[in-house]
Amino acid sequence: MQVAEVSGTEPKGAWPRLIVALMLATLGGSGFWSVVVALPAIGSAFAVSRADASLTYAATMVGYSGGTLMMSRLAERTGITPALLVGTLLLGLGYVAVGYAPGLPVFMLAQGLLVGVGSAAVYTPLVADISHWFTRRRGMAISICASGNTLAGAVWPPVMEHFFKAIGWRETFVLLGIFCIATMLPLILPLRRRIPIPEDDPDTVTVPGGAEAAGALGLVPSRLHIVLFVAGVMCCLAMSVPQVHLIGYCRDLGHGTTRGADLLSLMMMASLASRIAFGWSFDRIGGLANLLIGSTMQAASLVLYASFNSLVALYAITALFGFIQGGIVPSYAMIVREYFPPRQTASRLAPIAVANFIGMSVGAWMAGEIFDLTGSYRDAFLNGALWNAINILIIAWLLLRVLRCTTKVAPAAVHVPPRRPLPRR
Repeated sequence: MQVAEVSGTEPKGAWPRLIVALMLATLGGSGFWSVVVALPAIGSAFAVSRADASLTYAATMVGYSGGTLMMSRLAERTGITPALLVGTLLLGLGYVAVGYAPGLPVFMLAQGLLVGVGSAAVYTPLVADISHWFTRRRGMAISICASGNTLAGAVWPPVMEHFFKAIGWRETFVLLGIFCIATMLPLILPLRRRIPIPEDDPDTVTVPGGAEAAGALGLVPSRLHIVLFVAGVMCCLAMSVPQVHLIGYCRDLGHGTTRGADLLSLMMMASLASRIAFGWSFDRIGGLANLLIGSTMQAASLVLYASFNSLVALYAITALFGFIQGGIVPSYAMIVREYFPPRQTASRLAPIAVANFIGMSVGAWMAGEIFDLTGSYRDAFLNGALWNAINILIIAWLLLRVLRCTTKVAPAAVHVPPRRPLPRR
């Protein structure tokens, strides 16, 4: 079976595969969010500071980063199924180990080496796999698949907060591990089918001339890869502040952890809506333009977080922030698919996803450290906005290169049809 042309329909089975991938990403994405909800409980149980408790999230991101590289390479060589099988088993065993952790060091090891690595299998490898099954609606498909992580953030925080209070955080982690293994293993079976990846996909590079001939954006691919890596770190340094510390922030303001979990769920629901909207936009203006819009608005929302702290204001700002940041992460996947050859999708996307995780982990720790020094999150939000400004400058520079490159090649690339002779009177 050949990959469908841009002007045709998607291959048979593409949409059902996307639905299964979304379900797997939602279940496996719990590893990304469980430790966020558990941060206040971890600090109390192990009697550590906010910054030290935030290191558990950093450990998860380190494992997530390493797991992304390993699972993407495994999926590229053997297909998506083996990577998902390994990831599911590691995730389930990791949750059980976390539930029985006697102290913070063991908790961090279990989160990083098991939960983090296991969760990595259901993001970058799945997004790369789905990108090969779609052509005409590729941007929408990438956004929907990436929404699994966002949907996990909407579903799991209130569920885990409920069970933390009902049965305890240790018992909740153990049950979650059993649940993930029982539900994810059957969903992996329908994904065994593979699709041929073409050697040269004409819609891979949007800049006329292609990445191999002229250099994407006037840059050699390796340099573009490095620029995108740095941009990914910068934007996620900012993104991590509300995502990781929102529950603790609400508790410090007197609104309570339950309100914080509700706000985090609202953020993820708004993010889910934005992924659909951005997916529609990806197929029309491309990944770079969407990333610039999202990054600029994210910086503005962080300034709003630093300026207002009433519960009503937090609901409004959180909904805005969620809608904005939901389109940022899949923008990088779309950019990779636009400016690099299709067979390099997983290997090019994995390091950029690692950059996102590095930014999230460092940003989470940095915000916790700023809170310990100042007793307030206001400076942490402003610090995130400053890092976000660097990302805006990088993406704006790349977008200008696109416009300049397109302008240079436009006269030779545009086909002008011959005029029809006027009818004789």
